[in-house]
Amino acid sequence: MRQDLFTSPEGEWTAVSPQLATARGLIGSAFGIVLLLVSVGLWLAFGDAWGEWSWLAWIPAVIGVGLIAWIWWWAPRNRRSWGYAEAEDDFVVRGGIMFRRLVVVPYGRMQFVDVQSGPVARAFGFATVTLHTASTATAAEIPGVPLDEATRLRNRLTDLGEGHGAGV
Repeated sequence: MRQDLFTSPEGEWTAVSPQLATARGLIGSAFGIVLLLVSVGLWLAFGDAWGEWSWLAWIPAVIGVGLIAWIWWWAPRNRRSWGYAEAEDDFVVRGGIMFRRLVVVPYGRMQFVDVQSGPVARAFGFATVTLHTASTATAAEIPGVPLDEATRLRNRLTDLGEGHGAGV
């Protein structure tokens, strides 16, 4: 029987907020709409001057529509790939679709817990929680954590880090 490398041996996985996919979809759509507007502007400004090459003005629109379709396909899948588990001695974070990553951070190795929430994230009610250790390679970032859960995680992980006392 094949064992999955990206499962937690202890604890239950907690998923991130579904709002993460919606926010990412809307941000990607905004960039796609900008590309559509660029095409319309190019066509209105230079369409007649370019003659038979006026179709080139629509290349940004094609890219914009492709971006919008791709982001709404990708964002929900990416959101489902993120999760975290609280084990007895460490915190486990996983994420990624094509390039999957599993980070195990012992509570005693955490130096600090960082919570960030920009204007879009706050509007959708989530934050990004980052656990920092002495090594930058083992920093674990969890996007899309609901705000109340981010507060709970910050307090719990800080207490556990202090309680395990192995800090660097």
